[in-house]
Amino acid sequence: MTDQLKTAGAAASKLISGRIAELGDWRGDTLARMRALIQEADPEVLEEWKWMGTPVWSHDGGICTGESYKEKVKLTFFKGASLKDPSKLFNLSLDGNTRRAIDIHEDEEIDADAFKALIRAAVALNTSGGKKPTKRKPRAP
Repeated sequence: MTDQLKTAGAAASKLISGRIAELGDWRGDTLARMRALIQEADPEVLEEWKWMGTPVWSHDGGICTGESYKEKVKLTFFKGASLKDPSKLFNLSLDGNTRRAIDIHEDEEIDADAFKALIRAAVALNTSGGKKPTKRKPRAP
């Protein structure tokens, strides 16, 4: 495996910046905007470069990937099915047991506050050991 296939930290950040510049169109702008929101939501986020050129953001486990395609930018949340999404940002993989994704097309805007809330929820899930919070049952007297 080459360094470019799996890199983290400053080297990965440089590769992600390069990808954004290489796109040079609305997809690069969108990926840059979503990256900035991720960093605002979690200043301790780790940027990674995996799977032959996929930007990945993690904090005690994967949060999401950021992929670009001809007609969309896709953000796939590793544990999206376990996250509450009251703003209905997830618009893909809604029937899956684990992942959820957000497809962003040209000229689409994403609610920044709702997106940052998803990022913070994903981090909270990762730092809790990956389990959904459970309601405590009251003790019998």
